[in-house]
Amino acid sequence: MHSRFHLISVTLILISFCIGIAPSLAQDNEVMGEVKFEGATKIDRDAGVWVDGEYVGYVKELKGDKRVMLLPGKHHIVAKEAGYNDFVQDVVVEPKQVQTLPVQMTRVSGAETPKVTSDLKLTIEPTRAAVFVDDKYVGHAGELGGALHSLQLPPGTHHIKVELAGYRTFDTDVTLIAGQKSEVKTELVKGSIEDAGSEIKKH
Repeated sequence: MHSRFHLISVTLILISFCIGIAPSLAQDNEVMGEVKFEGATKIDRDAGVWVDGEYVGYVKELKGDKRVMLLPGKHHIVAKEAGYNDFVQDVVVEPKQVQTLPVQMTRVSGAETPKVTSDLKLTIEPTRAAVFVDDKYVGHAGELGGALHSLQLPPGTHHIKVELAGYRTFDTDVTLIAGQKSEVKTELVKGSIEDAGSEIKKH
């Protein structure tokens, strides 16, 4: 009898706790605002997006379960794509409001492709991971892999780093020879948010 009474008491405490936190969670969701991203060109839609210094993904995937929900207030948005100027915009998020941010990338003037190059194919999972070559963002893994995609880099040694929040950072050095085709293939290992490297947090 005593055990049964104890079980009922514990059950009532748990129910009371759940009832107590449910309104709090609901209130947090109600005060959030959403920022939608859209791009007119493939370059715009493939641009990587940082919000307040944190990489959140690339433009065309930021919807559904990957939509960007932010607390009310001012937020700093940066979109990046290799060979293009950074798109920078500050937005003010209002509670329960949805706003759309058109991302427009502009090509870097005077940028030239090296006359002598090597092809580097990247096969990486998850495909939404951010890829950096020599500490410069070059795109998300999905746009750099596959049978028809590769990076054209000057011959020599290059440092490859792949990062995504919630996964351990992958990095390696590759030495490329002129006219040579090489491949880097990896699948990121899941970890905590603290395992994300500095590159996706500082841009």
